[in-house]
Amino acid sequence: VRLVESGGGSVQSGGSLTLSCVASGFTYSSYSMAWFRQTPGIEREGLATFARDGTISYADSVKGRFIISRDNAKNTLSLQMNSLKPEDTALYYCAAFRTCQWCFSSKPDFRGQGTQVTVSS
Repeated sequence: VRLVESGGGSVQSGGSLTLSCVASGFTYSSYSMAWFRQTPGIEREGLATFARDGTISYADSVKGRFIISRDNAKNTLSLQMNSLKPEDTALYYCAAFRTCQWCFSSKPDFRGQGTQVTVSS
């Protein structure tokens, strides 16, 4: 099983980035997927989920700025991030859940290593 993120980098405040996650080794369409971010010393923060039934949800901190999407034919998950702020600086990673009622507080079945996003003011 592999989840590999890409698309991170450095951007100025107000800019945009699109992250991608490529999954392999499991039946992607049968899993709910989510994006998280992690900052040293701070508990992980759930950002967006795209459930296997097509339901999408966002954390309040990113609602209206980030857009999650998935392509089951290509086993990919994306996160379009707009109007980035310095406080969005973190390691971003994707995660897969076979089942989760509320993915943000559940332990994923699989997760990637992450891609770093740095937003400067």
